[in-house]
Amino acid sequence: MNTVIMVEFIVYLAVLMGIGFYFARKKMSQADFHLGGKKIPGWALALSERATGESAWCLLGLTGFAFAAGLSSVWIAIGCVLGIVVSWLWLARGFRRERDKYDTLTLPDYFATRYANHGTFIRWFSSLIIIFFFVLYVSAQFSGGGKTLNITFGIPVTTGIVISAVIVILYAIAGGFFSVVWTDVIQALLMIITLVVTPIIALVVISQNDLSIANALANAGGGVDSLTGGAIGFAAGTLIVNNFSWFFGYLGGQPQLDARWMAMRDDNEVKLGAKIAIAWTLLAYAGAITLGLAAITLYGQNAVADPEQILPFMVLKLMPPWLAGILLAGAVAAMMSTADSQLLIATSSISEDVIHKALNKKLDDKALVFISRIVILVVGVIALVLAFTSKSLIYTIVHFAWAGIGCSFSPAVILSFFWKRFSGRGVIAALVSGFVVTVLWMITGWDKIIAATAVTFVVAFVCAVVVTLISPKDDTKS
Repeated sequence: MNTVIMVEFIVYLAVLMGIGFYFARKKMSQADFHLGGKKIPGWALALSERATGESAWCLLGLTGFAFAAGLSSVWIAIGCVLGIVVSWLWLARGFRRERDKYDTLTLPDYFATRYANHGTFIRWFSSLIIIFFFVLYVSAQFSGGGKTLNITFGIPVTTGIVISAVIVILYAIAGGFFSVVWTDVIQALLMIITLVVTPIIALVVISQNDLSIANALANAGGGVDSLTGGAIGFAAGTLIVNNFSWFFGYLGGQPQLDARWMAMRDDNEVKLGAKIAIAWTLLAYAGAITLGLAAITLYGQNAVADPEQILPFMVLKLMPPWLAGILLAGAVAAMMSTADSQLLIATSSISEDVIHKALNKKLDDKALVFISRIVILVVGVIALVLAFTSKSLIYTIVHFAWAGIGCSFSPAVILSFFWKRFSGRGVIAALVSGFVVTVLWMITGWDKIIAATAVTFVVAFVCAVVVTLISPKDDTKS
């Protein structure tokens, strides 16, 4: 265990905790705790949105997938980047305006308020979806933190999971949305440094040793050097669709990302945020894919037993200790930046949507914030237990969560923003069909044939449109 790396990592964790407890000293309303009360600048919200959206999924999951699958992983990057661009350019302002129009704090609250005739069911069922999948999602982030600490410091994975969980839970409880966003800013900067610096150094080493990425991929076999993974015909098309289908999950259906847009002060802040977010995304995804391919070239596909450990493995191999410490902090930052946001969103669904609104508990802000903090602790502990018991890869867990949440909510968001005829029954149809399809795909393993993200979005969208068309026209508004 290198002392320099350890010291840098401890300093990093201390900074995160310091931010959390700084905001804990401030008096907050329920709106402040969950959405920042429009007191956070757009550039910070943009960096927070990107750190939240990419997480351990990008640094560990995607780099590992590129390392294992090769060139065909490019289609995931294309789908994700296009989804992020579309959401920032065409949906972000809609979220900000709708939040102001309906005075809501959460995505379930928005749907339930706008389509009040069916508000009770929408609020309960959408909260159920968020809580179910976000607990799985948070457990994946804790698992990612455990893996990184294991390969970096030799800490047992289970101990690393506990350390990651305790840090995230504590600063999320302390400062709510404020501490989550401002720690995300630091984490987004660390993540992008890791995803830019590491592949550049890897490419320099490849050049210095007169190696060829193309030759290495060809020699690896198994279709690693093919954009279709060696598949042809219908199988090739299916692979491309499956990998690209991450696109659908970004189209307004991720509550943890929507919250950043809802928190924006005005449209000018959204425009600035879009520029920052899109630039960050292009650099991050190019870096993640490059890392995976460079690792095949430098070390071969048997370098690590778990492909999702290839990034910390490379950092320790390529970097001097002082730089490795900074970059590995970026890998842990990826996990924390998503876990904290999802803890907060799951909490808001319970404390705001269920306790405050659905159960109609008349509580003051102090009581609501206290309940929110207790819920963060409970949800965090449940996710921690699941992180111990789950054997699934980060990539797999995130993929199902992306389908179950993003591809269930996305059709309802798009149709509510752009189709005046859209109805409350249509919202219910999208959410129920999306949830059922995703769970069915998880249970049966059909995801190996065609991705849950693609099927869930298409089924939810079609059901939402059909049900709206056969519903009475007076069902479109409250």
